[in-house]
Amino acid sequence: MSDEQSTAGEKRSLWVRVLLMLLMGLAFHIAVTILGALALVQLLFAAISDGPNERLQHFGRSLGQYLRQITDFVSFASEELPFPFSDWPSDD
Repeated sequence: MSDEQSTAGEKRSLWVRVLLMLLMGLAFHIAVTILGALALVQLLFAAISDGPNERLQHFGRSLGQYLRQITDFVSFASEELPFPFSDWPSDD
């Protein structure tokens, strides 16, 4: 019976991971949309002023790190859950 219980526990955790993967996939699509808007805003800043906005550059880097974290989680390369289950990534 202990084998059956451990198998059921593994299946349950797999189903939880499937749900989390679906949520992270949705977060990925939202983040990519934000990245596209960020690129357009940066283009406008570069056209109007002498260069891109530094604060948006930092946000873009951290957004890229977030996308990387989601990709690692969804592809089973990492067990660490991305934001909002952990802190927002830094831009280093």
